[in-house]
Amino acid sequence: MKVIMYGTNACPDCVNAENTLKENNIQYLYLDWTNSIGNLKRFLKLRDTNPLFDDAKNTGSVAIPCFQLEDGTLTLDLEEVLNKQS
Repeated sequence: MKVIMYGTNACPDCVNAENTLKENNIQYLYLDWTNSIGNLKRFLKLRDTNPLFDDAKNTGSVAIPCFQLEDGTLTLDLEEVLNKQS
């Protein structure tokens, strides 16, 4: 199963999550928006329209890393990604 990860290399949690995906041999596509306005817009569209992000928006959090599973499911929980891959 391929995972899409949204984030930025400026975020330590994103760097750690990417390393964990690599260590667990999980196929993923990392949409880093550090140098890509297109990737940022793609993430913001998800963030602005999905209730998963409501708590994060209310507390001023960015809500990354964010993972999109092959079936379209969105999660902010790396453990959930790891569990679904095993």
